Amino acid sequence: MATDRTLTPLGYAWLAREFTLNPIPHFVESYAADPGTRITERTADRVREIYPHTVYRLTGPFEHLEFALNREGLHLQLLRAIVPRLPRSEIEAFVRATPTGANARRIAYLYEAFSGERLDLPDLTLGNYVPLADPDLYFTGPVRRVQRWRIQQNLLHTLEFSPMLRRVPELAPERDAALHARCAELVAQVPPEIFQRALRYLYAKETRTSYAIERETPTQQRAERFMALLHRAAAGEFLTQDGLVNLQHAIVDPRFAANGWRTIQNYVGQSLAPGVEEVHLVPPRPEDIGTLMSAWLEVARTLCQTEHVPPVTAAAWVAWAFVYLHPFEDGNGRIHRFLIHHVLAARRFGQTGVILPVSAVLLNRPADYDASLESFSVPLKARSDYELDGDLRMTVTNATLEHFRYLDLTPVAIALHGFLAETIEREVPSELRFLHAYDAARTAMREIVDLPEATANLFVRLCFHNQGRLSKTKRGHKSFEKLTEDEIDRLESAVAAAYAGTNALPPSAGTSPANAD
Repeated sequence: MATDRTLTPLGYAWLAREFTLNPIPHFVESYAADPGTRITERTADRVREIYPHTVYRLTGPFEHLEFALNREGLHLQLLRAIVPRLPRSEIEAFVRATPTGANARRIAYLYEAFSGERLDLPDLTLGNYVPLADPDLYFTGPVRRVQRWRIQQNLLHTLEFSPMLRRVPELAPERDAALHARCAELVAQVPPEIFQRALRYLYAKETRTSYAIERETPTQQRAERFMALLHRAAAGEFLTQDGLVNLQHAIVDPRFAANGWRTIQNYVGQSLAPGVEEVHLVPPRPEDIGTLMSAWLEVARTLCQTEHVPPVTAAAWVAWAFVYLHPFEDGNGRIHRFLIHHVLAARRFGQTGVILPVSAVLLNRPADYDASLESFSVPLKARSDYELDGDLRMTVTNATLEHFRYLDLTPVAIALHGFLAETIEREVPSELRFLHAYDAARTAMREIVDLPEATANLFVRLCFHNQGRLSKTKRGHKSFEKLTEDEIDRLESAVAAAYAGTNALPPSAGTSPANAD
């Protein structure tokens, strides 16, 4: 039975154990089973490959490196730690034994790149160039040829810092194109007379729900500033330090505005009781944030322009990597969600000028949103040593920089694809139906009583939140004190008839068709 089998690690799992390392888990782990048959076991974002012990009897780091590079992709965090520690003479002997072997060349190249030392081996002059990252497994970037080892350095960025995004069916470019086309189809159905109001309504909804995720209600002025930023999402210069600082100034309380990257250790947590904190995310130490943010900015700007990575995948990496780095003391979450729109707009995903209120879906699906964040934050926390003092200030006592160099946010990109699909298929149509129904309700209400706009909007909103009727308490609201009982009954019926069968969602707090005008 499976419970009686002995599992022996192979590839990267063996190397991590042999060198006593604890990197962020790779997307795949391999084991030899005794007894056992060939099995692939999948969880939400991990794969475990089980091989019969008779198939692989590997010994020594080079055999496990060959296995890993052949079957497990590129675990650069682990390779960066291991390859420079291998005896130089053994690497030279390994390469001499198979001088044109693809993996021998990869190992030699990585040794020289990571150690800064040159092997006592001649440059290769024969053989095809081989890719560093398998382009069938990963989204790759422009090829930079390394002539000495005849290697195609095709990472999305550099060996110091690079996204590692995998080509999985859920992230096929065709799926992005289908979502884009569906968005265009929906927008084309909006009558011209309400199109601009619909846009303003969607901008208002995205603003309110993004703040609501943080359990905050912005002032009208701050909400208007955030909406103005969303309007500029495609054209604004946000992907510089100054651009992000200015963005942070626009969305947080002025008392907590930043002058640059944070200089303290921050974290994301939840207070369970006075003095008792549950930590969710441990970002990099402040001394590392400058290096990491400089690299992140370069990658983010590239992903806003490249065609090598589909738009939704690019937006997921930029936005979630930002929130993991947490470069400011306040406002990181709202900037993280703003960056989704910035990248999508820069990549011309969706209709120009149309905001997709994805934050409403994130607010309505907190468990799924949390799961997307935790796909990296949980394994990171398990590899972070930290202390909280009496004032709940955090100190991280171990080095964590390496955990952030090669973020594989494939699970996050899959999640964002699902969030955007729900936004396009459910949220946007519902909001448009709400606007259609609102106009119908207001037309019918005017035939009964020509109410002031604010009073009419309040009436509709209160009915909508109470199954089509005013509650007994709200019937006595001072705004309706001049109405007769018969008029209230007829107004309720007009609203109910307008919204019947629309399946429209209730408007967000503080967001209404009237406010959108």
